[in-house]
Amino acid sequence: MTCDAADMAIHVADPEDFEVLRQVEEAADMLFAKVGIGPFTVSQDENHLRRAAVVLVSGAPPVGFACVEIVDGLAHIWQLSVHPAASRHGRGRALVEAVCEWATSNGYPAVTVTTFRDVPWNGPFYARLGFTFVEELSPGLQAIRDHEREIGDDAFGPRVAMRKDMNRSTVPAPRARHCQPRQNSRT
Repeated sequence: MTCDAADMAIHVADPEDFEVLRQVEEAADMLFAKVGIGPFTVSQDENHLRRAAVVLVSGAPPVGFACVEIVDGLAHIWQLSVHPAASRHGRGRALVEAVCEWATSNGYPAVTVTTFRDVPWNGPFYARLGFTFVEELSPGLQAIRDHEREIGDDAFGPRVAMRKDMNRSTVPAPRARHCQPRQNSRT
């Protein structure tokens, strides 16, 4: 798959994108089977896309997304997914950078995530982007971890909470096309 700058642009999702984003998430989840993880429990009661503070997408049509909620006054990456056919081109990194930019511009002092500690595109990926392990969980992160244990995610491998503080030295330089509302071509 080739990528041009317009294809890599990140923008805020339209609610009409949510069904495609669920398909992207399902395809990305299939990668976990290659490392012995899954299948994941999917609850129809949880609609994180609709209740998110922001959903950022890469591509048109979307081939990657980051779903961000607010947990204990911090931006929290609830889900980061890139379709396998579009992966390995920096989309995940660009989406995390866009989340950090969004968090900073909206006054959130940090970004958190819960993830598999040892899966290369999970814990090690976030560590390369400046996230560190959280030893003492806030009430909201504890509730997320409790829920993950309850639905069986911990049976697949060690899970951790991670955090990246937003300050001038850790926030990536703004990119011109990040976090721009998508133009509606329907008039």
